[in-house]
Amino acid sequence: MDFLKRRWGVTSPYQVAVIFLVFAITGMLSVYVSRFVFEILHLTKEDPFWLRAVVYIVTVLPAYQVILLTVGTIFGQHKFFKNFLRIMLGRFLFWKRPKKKTSKVS
Repeated sequence: MDFLKRRWGVTSPYQVAVIFLVFAITGMLSVYVSRFVFEILHLTKEDPFWLRAVVYIVTVLPAYQVILLTVGTIFGQHKFFKNFLRIMLGRFLFWKRPKKKTSKVS
């Protein structure tokens, strides 16, 4: 748990537990969203995989991000999930994170 606290920049085991809870709730809600979207569009397993994948990427992934930020905010972790989503979106779009400036002492 100490590894996650350091990696995520959180201070207490309580925050780590809340973050896990937010991810769990978001995952469950995104399953409901994907089922709902697929039912509205009448997509089934018989439809081509590529079509289902495109619909999933275009609809469910953005919905996941909105749900994650919303649930994270409800649980008081807005700042963490805002930064998490910024990093995640950057990885999807292959953005480079700005390097930290280091000061050289001569």
